[in-house]
Amino acid sequence: MTGLSRRAALAIGATALAGAGLVGLDLAVRRLGRAPRLMEGIVWQVHGGLLDPHGDWNEIGARSLLVQWLVADGTAFVPLPDLGLPLIADAPNWTRITREPWAQTIIAGLAGRFKEPEARRDVLALGALSARVARQSLPFTPAGFYFPVEADPTWTGVGQMAAAIADIPRPLWVSAYDNSNVGAKAFADWVEGWLPSDVGLFFQDGVGVYTRSPEAARSYAQVLTQRLGSDRFRLIAEAFRPAGSDLLRAATAAELLPQLRAYDGFEVFVFDGPHYMDRLLVQRLLAG
Repeated sequence: MTGLSRRAALAIGATALAGAGLVGLDLAVRRLGRAPRLMEGIVWQVHGGLLDPHGDWNEIGARSLLVQWLVADGTAFVPLPDLGLPLIADAPNWTRITREPWAQTIIAGLAGRFKEPEARRDVLALGALSARVARQSLPFTPAGFYFPVEADPTWTGVGQMAAAIADIPRPLWVSAYDNSNVGAKAFADWVEGWLPSDVGLFFQDGVGVYTRSPEAARSYAQVLTQRLGSDRFRLIAEAFRPAGSDLLRAATAAELLPQLRAYDGFEVFVFDGPHYMDRLLVQRLLAG
């Protein structure tokens, strides 16, 4: 979700649909009422190559959708005529999306940039634009808002964050990661140094780029929950793995299932459902 690796070109090959055996297993599991609840929601990183997300993530618990941004690099993914922003061609069908069982609640990401260095450089301007976007008439009623300028301990300008998000309506969330592995306590100290007390945090687990193990990510989650409170903390599970040459691939069920099980007790959002979690992967997670 963040850093160059998370914004690299997607490298997922076409995956075959589940065969008759998996379909039968799916039906049997559902009839027995044993479908696992492995997540709270999914993250959708909207861009011109993925404007029509479909999935059955609700089968493993997803009921919330975090839309990474409604505006990226000055292009809108929802109609915003009052702001004079161009709407992307073939915009998402928000009417259909809001009816999906995995989008019972939607957290609306606001204004960002595709490249992280540019987003950080323009954090104050993006905050001002985000405050305006949040006050427009949207095609759905957000359960909250998300400011899509991601933070980590290497960002020397993180002190601007409070000013950037001051005028954005609450409930409001931001996200942060720790590719430097400063440790759970030091990371929590750093977060408390700049995060306003009325803003929540999505913590990116770092497992997708092998920064840490799921067990280590859980220790971060425990410390951050103690500091911020459970209402202000959510955990993002990265559902990708490196594929070489700065590319990413979808995690396998054998990789992702232990990761999600390690986070039992936390509200988990998976990045990025539409890109990395196809129907076959969901079926394999169901099978356990």
